[in-house]
Amino acid sequence: MSDSVAIENTRNIGIMAHIDAGKTTTTERILFYTGILHRMGEVHDGNTVMDWMIQERERGITITSAATTCTWLDKRINIIDTPGHVDFTMEVERSLRVLDGAVAIFDSVGGVEPQSETVWRQADKYNVPRIAFVNKMDRIGADFLNVIEMMKEKLSAVPVPVQIPVGKEDKFSGVIDLVAMKMYTYDEELLGVKVIESEIPGELADEASLFREQMIESIVDFDEELMALVLEEKQASQELIHSAIRVGVITGKIHPVLCGSSFKNKGIQQLLNAIISYLPSPLDRGEIHGTDPLSGEDIIRKPEVTQPFSALVFKIATDPHVGRLAYARVYSGKAGMRDIFYNPRLKSKEKITRIFRMHSNKRHAEQFLQAGDIVALVGLKETTTGDTITNLDFPIIYEKMSFPEPVLSRSIEPKSTVDESKLEEALRRLCDEDPTCKINVDSETGQRLISGMGELHVEILVDRLIREFNVGVHVGNPQVSYRETITINKTETYELSQLIGGKSQFAKLVLSVKPVPASAGIVIRSTISDNEFPQTFIASIRHGVEEASSGGNLSGYPLAGIEVTIIDAGYREEDSTDMAFKIAGTMAFKQACLKASPAILEPVMKIEVVGPSEYLGSVINDINSRRGKISGISNRTDLQVLDAEAPLSEMFGYATALRSLTQGRAAYTMQLDRYEITTKSVQDTILRRIGRM
Repeated sequence: MSDSVAIENTRNIGIMAHIDAGKTTTTERILFYTGILHRMGEVHDGNTVMDWMIQERERGITITSAATTCTWLDKRINIIDTPGHVDFTMEVERSLRVLDGAVAIFDSVGGVEPQSETVWRQADKYNVPRIAFVNKMDRIGADFLNVIEMMKEKLSAVPVPVQIPVGKEDKFSGVIDLVAMKMYTYDEELLGVKVIESEIPGELADEASLFREQMIESIVDFDEELMALVLEEKQASQELIHSAIRVGVITGKIHPVLCGSSFKNKGIQQLLNAIISYLPSPLDRGEIHGTDPLSGEDIIRKPEVTQPFSALVFKIATDPHVGRLAYARVYSGKAGMRDIFYNPRLKSKEKITRIFRMHSNKRHAEQFLQAGDIVALVGLKETTTGDTITNLDFPIIYEKMSFPEPVLSRSIEPKSTVDESKLEEALRRLCDEDPTCKINVDSETGQRLISGMGELHVEILVDRLIREFNVGVHVGNPQVSYRETITINKTETYELSQLIGGKSQFAKLVLSVKPVPASAGIVIRSTISDNEFPQTFIASIRHGVEEASSGGNLSGYPLAGIEVTIIDAGYREEDSTDMAFKIAGTMAFKQACLKASPAILEPVMKIEVVGPSEYLGSVINDINSRRGKISGISNRTDLQVLDAEAPLSEMFGYATALRSLTQGRAAYTMQLDRYEITTKSVQDTILRRIGRM
């Protein structure tokens, strides 16, 4: 990062939205108007800068988050363009973890769609300030005010329009800025580069005044000077209004809403102005909390170059020219190439050999990195996603990122012995890059399984193996990643007293198990006080329980939705060891689960189908036949929106079925909602299929 760009002049932002809302198109326009690109690419032509992977260009979707940097009004904007497809929601999660602000893009017709909700909740999780951009105002059925209402109802957001559109659908020509009270239109022959400022036409003046009053009412509490002027019925300056909006955004109390049409090159310059005016710099986000790896105490770092160096690695990628790239957000301090760093998780030193500022898949070499930067680093051999790298003398650990468990698997085997070693290496690199890609070996069949977040995710992983890593593979049919749980409470007493390896081993343990929501996973707690029992033995019991949770007694599927309580334990000074209590933890947990009426959990998906009303009956009947439930039907302009849920196992091939039912006129989205206990008949079918009955 250049010294000429101060940290207060930096904006680290993400572009997030539902699939096909226009994220990549908007980012492409931003790069064009900021002078980074001299020619705009289009998603449908497969030539955008941000969608650089061959799989992205073929499918017209974003698969991996791409980073880039541009400058506007002497401010540096680091942008991460995130995917909109639910199978790649992990990319959004890890991007939002390190960003200071975000632009949420909504389709003017679709409004708040399922993945819009998901990414909005992810931003809530990390307290990321947001502004909203209602895109595609030129589409038939565009409705700016409807999107505002949907934001209130579905997101519990506080949308504050700071613009209103001039016309809509094919009459959409520009925007009215409610702060400046000016109208902006765009020279279409010059691709919108020339922005034409004019007075608000008389027929729109009353509407603009009404919306301006509502905007002022929404922000007046954020600035005392503004409130005083409003009470005295005096005009406020643009600077004062901008300042009040900025405070409201940074505190997360409001979400300014802008509008435009990225594809038609309208509204992007005003969006850039809003990013600079309203979204926070790293300084505005303030100090960052972490943990001392030695004492476990809470410590802070301020976003200043004078603080000890600290950064969070949020993504690993493989570059064909420079090798392994570790994307990092620098939170404090300053460092240069060949400096030595410390990874507290590994308890080892790491060295950076090269620093790059990324522009999609292109690289620009830098000499150093400092607080506020988002850069790619070469040389970190063992550091992985979620790791903190710090100053050797002042270590800190930032909160790790959590990722969902995969829901779908396919068997994958090499075509030849030559492909075997290549496959091992390729799979290792894929898992390094993507924390939601898991590789397991079925203990009963010996098959290697590749698991991901959905059909498309696994399809992309396999495609990358073949084309990017040049590995020949045989791939099996999709398999659902089931889980196993318990349905009743049970307490188990277990005593180990035997010779193991020629040494007497003793451990006595009482633990209970009870069902909890599957999303909780395995929760282990102890009611034994620190003074009564060695804590190293408690850790060994936990280790034993965690190992045993990898496969249940009933089906062999991983266990979930169980709370384990260590109630009591006994030991002998001379015979009790960590190994004895690990074995006791494993056996007590297994026996308790066996007696607690085990059952199989299956993933249940939330589905939204959008299509013409004449096909509604056929779609409902089809979902019912898939053990689905209809949860709601609503209108969206001239289309019907069907909300439903169904088990993942019944939804394979649904895209083809829906096309057939609706003559290709309907679309759907599907995402994991929860794990749910299957019926007895379904459970028996699953057990027969895996040879457990």
